[in-house]
Amino acid sequence: MRTHTLCFQEIDRAKLMVAGGKGANLGELSRIGGIRVPEGFCVTTEAYKKITENNQELNGLLEELTRLTLAEKEKISELSAKIRITIERIPIPSDIAAAIAGNLTPLGEKAAFAVRSSATAEDLPTASFAGQQDTWLNIIGKEEILKYISKCWASLFTDRAVIYRLQNGFHHHKVHLAVVVQKMVFPQAAGILFTADPVTSNRKVVSIDASFGLGEAMVSGLVNPDSYTVRNGKIIDKKIATKELAIYAVKEGGTKEVEIGPERQNSPALTDEQIIQLEGMGRTIEGHFGRPQDIEWCLADGTFYIVQSRPITTLFPIPEENDQAYHVYISVGHQQMMTDPIKPLGLSFWLAMTQAPMRTAGGRLFVDIQPLLASPASREKTIGMLGQGDPLIKDALLTLVEREEYTRSSPDDKTQPDESAANKVMSWTFPAGFVNDPAIAADLINHSQTSIEALKQNIQTKSGSDLFEFILEDLQQIKKDLFRTKSLDLIMVVQHASSWINKNMMTWLGEKNAADTLSQSVPNNITSEMGLALLDVADVIRPYPDVIAFLQRVKADNFLDQLVKFNGGKETQQAIQAYLDKYGMRCAGEIDLTNTRWSEKPGILVPLILNHLKNFPPGASKQKFGQGLQEALKKEQELLERLRQLPGGSEKAEETKRMISLIRNFAGYREYPKYGMVNRYFVYKQALLKEAERLVQANVISEKQDIYYLTFEELREAVRTNKLEYQTITKRKAEYRQYEKITPPRVSTSDGEIIAGKYHRENLPADAIAGLAVSSGVIEGRARVILRMEDAEIEDGDILVTTFTDPSWTPLFVSIKGLVTEVGGLMTHGAVIAREYGLPAVVGVENATRLIKDGQRIRVNGTGGYVEIL
Repeated sequence: MRTHTLCFQEIDRAKLMVAGGKGANLGELSRIGGIRVPEGFCVTTEAYKKITENNQELNGLLEELTRLTLAEKEKISELSAKIRITIERIPIPSDIAAAIAGNLTPLGEKAAFAVRSSATAEDLPTASFAGQQDTWLNIIGKEEILKYISKCWASLFTDRAVIYRLQNGFHHHKVHLAVVVQKMVFPQAAGILFTADPVTSNRKVVSIDASFGLGEAMVSGLVNPDSYTVRNGKIIDKKIATKELAIYAVKEGGTKEVEIGPERQNSPALTDEQIIQLEGMGRTIEGHFGRPQDIEWCLADGTFYIVQSRPITTLFPIPEENDQAYHVYISVGHQQMMTDPIKPLGLSFWLAMTQAPMRTAGGRLFVDIQPLLASPASREKTIGMLGQGDPLIKDALLTLVEREEYTRSSPDDKTQPDESAANKVMSWTFPAGFVNDPAIAADLINHSQTSIEALKQNIQTKSGSDLFEFILEDLQQIKKDLFRTKSLDLIMVVQHASSWINKNMMTWLGEKNAADTLSQSVPNNITSEMGLALLDVADVIRPYPDVIAFLQRVKADNFLDQLVKFNGGKETQQAIQAYLDKYGMRCAGEIDLTNTRWSEKPGILVPLILNHLKNFPPGASKQKFGQGLQEALKKEQELLERLRQLPGGSEKAEETKRMISLIRNFAGYREYPKYGMVNRYFVYKQALLKEAERLVQANVISEKQDIYYLTFEELREAVRTNKLEYQTITKRKAEYRQYEKITPPRVSTSDGEIIAGKYHRENLPADAIAGLAVSSGVIEGRARVILRMEDAEIEDGDILVTTFTDPSWTPLFVSIKGLVTEVGGLMTHGAVIAREYGLPAVVGVENATRLIKDGQRIRVNGTGGYVEIL
């Protein structure tokens, strides 16, 4: 049996580990009827292993390489160069050389060939590795081909390939290289075809780039290609570039650049008929592989040849539907301030308690709002409501519904899910006879707390199948709490009052966003109280230097038990434990039940406590709350005095005072329903982890956290039967790692198209970065770009720049002077707490964590809604 070479006809996708990604895909392409692939063969990974496995010099260098990190780029470059030289010097054994020669003979030894790298970690559904290894074109003669095969093997260790593997978690020892040797085609034109639009992700659109000669001129950026967009056999867009250069193969071997005459520079590289033909071939190939493809093609003597096809790995998945209807999806993560993927168990809980028509894709939740967009009346309300919180969503939806093809494909469907939360919000009107009594909020909070205490007691008696039935029943309690009419009324009353204040104070007094100041230091805000309470914990620790020194070096999460040996340790332990008893169910990404809670890893809080000790004097908690309260009362008095000077001023002042009272009485309650939900989540989680421990002891799963990768129903069945297909967990862990690398869209469709919104803003300063103004004021300071709360190193006066914040970030808010986030809306967590603390804030700033560098001095204009890099 030959192991060192395989011709394409002997290869299919099952041969990935011997032919590499490129080789396996070429073998598959060769099997598709109507698709022409230039003839060729693979020098397999067995050949690569034979020449490298027992080379002591090479293995020593590889060991050095495995110890390097991404930060050591100079060392990576130096070591990679040594490895490449070492591989190229290894002579190819005679049996491998003979096998290669045997495959060259029937193809013509004097023919020209492309010699192309094909790694085992390449052209995969989860990682393309495109362009990481090298390709050489128009190589003629056996000795030259052998030389370039060695160069291909060596290119497994280009700087870019090594760095890419480090970034994607591939071990250098476990990636092997095959080499594709393929007969050259000398094309008049070549290019790339995507069977889904690479910009919008629309799966119904084919995107084609084309230029004259070999595709290398286009890939290397020497020329701008023609660009064609095709849908269902119709060219819907065509851009013809000026093509001044092309790369062609030369007779003696190698390639050369050729200038294109002026008369041809603006000629299309393809005819309309060829474009349509190419679209059809792309759809055929996509159908064979079962997913969107990135395809390399060339056109020679009127015939299209396919020289590569790989999965497009950057597309966000489409929610699965059981129909062929058109759907429009809104990201739940952008509303809930958690755009990271959620594990299957966490998704199960959301789906079990929601009233909205939710779907899942890429580990995220989406709501299908197409029924609400179908009729003009509900469309206007829906877009208006969503636009209040996030202008980018509004602009994206307006872009979509104004399209001619959207109107054609979307019938005037007047049916609406009457009980959905969205409909309740959209149809909300100020309740007749509403009593402005703060006791309403207090009663709702007391009812929730009583219910949670009962849950904690009752769940202790449940196990096995009874536990799962009990949790399903209790989830109905969350639904009642979240969607209770009284609860919704309080939240909507505050939104109504804030909108009224902002609109009328601007009209009557020229005062912009007045409600922001009036919202500071309101009662009953469980989240802002949580931030201030950690300042009180710091005050308990402040007198005890031994405890502080211990916390500065602590690593383990069992540090609470070790505190008692220090002077002040018992007091510290009690203070931190009391904080955890009230707030320990919170964490980053808390809407995912599976995420680690502070009570499970209290070490997360230590850097925040140390920051507070460094940045604040004793009593800062009361001082901050009192300062905010004074500013709010002062603003109220100032507004009312100015209003009374106006015509009809007494009536205006009286109504304004009523609206301010609504804000002061009920704005704090906005944060409580989620706190109650997360409380219940943690109770469920602790009970389910006890069941997981039994599954570990029964050897059904390897570790307790494995249950996070099962749905609620799958976990219930595993507990009932003590059986499980463990490969389900392995597969989902791999999927989750892939989901972490992709970013969910705010708005997308069932075609896979991502609709991007824009800010339409005039009179912004030059180079300002636009966002949504959610908390008034202007502040300058040092940007601290922080992606994980536990990594925060905050100094007084810093401005926090991050992707999103949820309640777990609140303890940081007391230390900062301003806030910038990539995700957020007017009523999301970061906005509410920024107003409560009086922090200028701009949210919805696209790519803020990349555009703003850590340490840069920036200006945040929370009144105008933009950021300037100073």
